[in-house]
Amino acid sequence: MTGLPKAERSAAGAPKVSFVSLGCPKALVDSERIITRLRAEGYELSKRHDGADLVIVNTCGFLDSAKAESLGAIGEAMAENGRVIVTGCMGAEPGLIRERFPDVLAVTGPQQYESVLDAVHAAAPPAHDPFLDLLPPQGVKLTPRHYAYLKISEGCNNRCSFCIIPRLRGDLVSRPAGDVLREAEKLVRAGVKELLVVSQDTSAYGLDLRYAESQWADRTVRARFYDLAKELGSLGAWIRLHYVYPYPHVDEVIPLMAEGRVLPYLDIPFQHASPAVLKAMRRPGRQEKTLERIRAWREICPDLAIRSTFIVGFPGETEEDFELLVGWLQEAKLDRVGCFKFEPVAGAPANELADPVPAEVKESRWRRLMAAQREISRKRLARLVGRRLPVLIDEASGPVAKGRSRFDAPEIDGAVHVASRRPLRVGDLVTVKVDRSDDYDLFGQAV
Repeated sequence: MTGLPKAERSAAGAPKVSFVSLGCPKALVDSERIITRLRAEGYELSKRHDGADLVIVNTCGFLDSAKAESLGAIGEAMAENGRVIVTGCMGAEPGLIRERFPDVLAVTGPQQYESVLDAVHAAAPPAHDPFLDLLPPQGVKLTPRHYAYLKISEGCNNRCSFCIIPRLRGDLVSRPAGDVLREAEKLVRAGVKELLVVSQDTSAYGLDLRYAESQWADRTVRARFYDLAKELGSLGAWIRLHYVYPYPHVDEVIPLMAEGRVLPYLDIPFQHASPAVLKAMRRPGRQEKTLERIRAWREICPDLAIRSTFIVGFPGETEEDFELLVGWLQEAKLDRVGCFKFEPVAGAPANELADPVPAEVKESRWRRLMAAQREISRKRLARLVGRRLPVLIDEASGPVAKGRSRFDAPEIDGAVHVASRRPLRVGDLVTVKVDRSDDYDLFGQAV
């Protein structure tokens, strides 16, 4: 089905665009920017492909499974509408997309906002109406009103052997600190209570700019990880740091967490603990000393929560390497952990490494690691029983609600289940007395 013919659709009013956003929070920010530009030009958003003037699919191309999901979304849009523009990470491989879908209107790569808009203008010219085109100052967001992702840079200078992000998105390109802070201000003024700082390598922020200063409010601010975190912490919102590599200068931010300026939370993709595997992965950040640094961080900020991701079954990973990883986890006592079984990515150097790990061994190691982490998580959460914690409400239904503490990021970590004598609303920040815990979640009463 292709919906209404173009002439009928155009005559019906402002052009309508259906949007599919896949992949990580960084891709979500790209989607928000495109949608904001389209809304500013008078386009309407449609919840259905059928009947829209066109469909934009923002793809993910990091893993083969993500590529399959992206191709499936493109196929669905072509079947239901037939007028499709493809952008995002898979757009870096236009041949692969056009081989499957030769009739897509356009294919653009990641961060190519102008190319996407040019393609939209060609397919469905905007119908300008100054009375309908007004936008909120923070732009259009795809997240709930009370939290938002804040992207501080594009690309990455690292060359991890399992990753093709630098090939897709290029080297590190940081935004000036003033630009980031002005965007953050607009979001907080619009009611956002939590800012989730994202990039491909957050702790490398500003390196490409040589930490240049830029103007914000009545002062200049350096484009540096610590300086940006400190200024963001002055805005009165929760500031959560994601994708932080454990470079030595990360130590400087821990006191900000102890002071309450920044959430006591670090998302650090350690990926492994075995020196041999880390070397094969080409991982940065002096990870051989991370246990010492985690202990030092927790001495400064005892409430610090650390989440991480790991890969098991990487080519050449031995049983000894895996046991070392499990032992490292039991000593590090990370609060939240995600684990992936190694999956080849087209174009990644890791595909050429010797000694691939059999699928059944990957599965066994994944199960063993997650079982070990479940016990760690259970014990870490049990420490919070009896405490009173601030909780940001994500879902509410009368006296029952679900939210997150300072130790939980949306959609990837656990939750706090809240009972309340008064009705709660999404976006409320309430104090909760924790009554009990399980492997991943907390349960308590609003006070």
